[in-house]
Amino acid sequence: MGNSGVGGWIQQGEKELKYCAIFAGQGAQTPGMGKDFAEADADAMALFDKANAVLGFDLKKVCFEGPAEELVKSNICQPAIFVTSYAAYLALQKRKGVEFACAAGLSLGEWGALCAAGVLDFDSTLKVLEARGRFMQEACEATPSGMIAIVGATPEQLSRLCEKTGCTVANVNSAAQQVLSGSKDAIAAAATCAKELGIKRAIPLATAGAFHSPFMQSAREKLAVVLDSIAFAAPKIPVLSNITGKPHSSDPAAIKAMMLEQVTGTTNWAADVACAKELGCDAFVEFGPGKVLSGLVKKIDPALATFNVGDIPSLEATAEAVNG
Repeated sequence: MGNSGVGGWIQQGEKELKYCAIFAGQGAQTPGMGKDFAEADADAMALFDKANAVLGFDLKKVCFEGPAEELVKSNICQPAIFVTSYAAYLALQKRKGVEFACAAGLSLGEWGALCAAGVLDFDSTLKVLEARGRFMQEACEATPSGMIAIVGATPEQLSRLCEKTGCTVANVNSAAQQVLSGSKDAIAAAATCAKELGIKRAIPLATAGAFHSPFMQSAREKLAVVLDSIAFAAPKIPVLSNITGKPHSSDPAAIKAMMLEQVTGTTNWAADVACAKELGCDAFVEFGPGKVLSGLVKKIDPALATFNVGDIPSLEATAEAVNG
């Protein structure tokens, strides 16, 4: 995965940092993403052209030009964010090979981490994510549902909120921020109930539906059929599971099973960051549009170093930082 260090250690000034590669999740998409990578490097352009050929539609045009309402569709934004994130990852490796100690990603980003670790190839990851996004969108359209972010709740308040509304925990982003999934009525009830319980903030999210919840069961079942035809391999570096908060098994069948569980189960980003720290990582490089994961890492532990590669300026800055 690179030749600039041993065991993931990189020299930065007087301090050695051990790096975790992290890959952006759904919601990070923005028109224009990936365009400057492709314009600056023929290999990056070839990656987007390959994506077009594999998917059978012009993903490159949607990434580079939008419109935003097209890019937000799950079957488009999931492969779009992956291609952009992977192009960013390869751009940094081309500029300055970094030997990452582990990799992680949030929801669809975990697939980017698996690809970077050699569990499945670029073409297969694209096919999986287009199907995954399509199946999730179909599940959203079948039953009206939604998500709500909860900020500043104690464990007891969060548990009570779920009990009173029927919502389930979809994402544990940090100790102070969780996201709940539920029916439209349950989400509306959660907004009211949160105030009654004295919870600091409750923010309904503009999502297509209740991701990472039982509402996605049909998507999970359909995705299982797709994964049956996809070859998986043992990871070359540890990839942290959203479900367990621990490294994936080296058994390809077990990885497939866990990635199916991820469709309907709770994603625990806070646990992934804690695991990366246990593995010795004290720096995180986020690949893809935006800085959402970097921000969450800082909220979890302000002492951790964060970098991002989402465009050419951030690529240059990160390449210079990891060079020391």
